[in-house]
Amino acid sequence: MGFSQEDLMSSDDVGRQAVDQYIAAADPAVRDRLVQVRNLVRTLAPGASEKISYGMPTFFLAGNLVHYALFDHHLGFYPVPTGIAAFQADLAPFKQGKGSVQFPHDQPLPLDLIARIVEFRVRENLDKAAAKGTGEKKAKKA
Repeated sequence: MGFSQEDLMSSDDVGRQAVDQYIAAADPAVRDRLVQVRNLVRTLAPGASEKISYGMPTFFLAGNLVHYALFDHHLGFYPVPTGIAAFQADLAPFKQGKGSVQFPHDQPLPLDLIARIVEFRVRENLDKAAAKGTGEKKAKKA
């Protein structure tokens, strides 16, 4: 019985390939914006896996870390509500939703701000995971 290449791929490989396909299908005029965000998050969260979730490239590290997506006039960045709330003053110039922000294509990406948000989300997810682990250990000892 033989295995296909896909059978031999890990879920991380499948997720990365799905994101590769999403980026490859993007408008070439703004595709680099996706690449910049992807490379930045990969650098700041090297242990994160990639997948498509809600139709968008998503980084996962002890839970959803950030989503990002390309639209006609902006790049959407989704660091969940806590990522938006923690950087409300810095994000004020941009259109926002409860857990999202829009970076217009006619403006440079604020990569330093995106980096700070990603670092915040990494700490937040890892701290939650550690607290959950600690809570489970305490419950087992009781």
